[in-house]
Amino acid sequence: MNAVKTDDVRVVIIEDYKLTRIGLKSTLNEFERINVVGDAEDAQTGLEIISREKPNVVLMDLGLPGMNGLEATQQIKDISPETNVIILTSHERGEEVVAALGSGACAYCLKDIEPNVLSQVIINVAKGACWIDPAVAKAALNLFPKPENISNLPKTDVSDARAQLTDRELEVLKHLVQGKSNTEIAKELIVSVHTAKAHVCSILQKLCVDDRVQAAVKAIKEHII
Repeated sequence: MNAVKTDDVRVVIIEDYKLTRIGLKSTLNEFERINVVGDAEDAQTGLEIISREKPNVVLMDLGLPGMNGLEATQQIKDISPETNVIILTSHERGEEVVAALGSGACAYCLKDIEPNVLSQVIINVAKGACWIDPAVAKAALNLFPKPENISNLPKTDVSDARAQLTDRELEVLKHLVQGKSNTEIAKELIVSVHTAKAHVCSILQKLCVDDRVQAAVKAIKEHII
């Protein structure tokens, strides 16, 4: 392992498979300028480590026990604003890429990424860069309407769910897509956190989804906003 330097990129790994977690830690610590300062098998433990260590970069799995990776990503900016998140997953659906970026992640990598490529992504993301694995980038872009077709979208393309949402709920939904927490939404709309939470609950019910991530994905995919 290289000696720790003051300009090393400090990394925390959140991954529930122990063998994968250990392998990542061992591999990344072999690269110059990368120093893994903590690892966790679940999001809650990972958030505690992040709060304490204030790493430059977090490698975040999506499918975690308890709190999922997207929810954890949303919370990281509250506890460590300077920390940037890289989603490292086997999930290849475009909707998940969009949801991850909407939750605040700076990069989306598949787990079959070459170690040397991952090391460069980590170093660049620590500087504020964004990166999407080429294998999923096209799938994510295909979710958005083509510019020449936006003005011609027929009303039937818009989900019936949109008609059920009030103007205020549509406004809240836009903030959900941006990955904002109830507290952040409350500040933006100048309402109480309780009111913001009530709007979110109503949106989830009307869109027939289980959580805010699913709501954001549906909003984008069905052109609700």
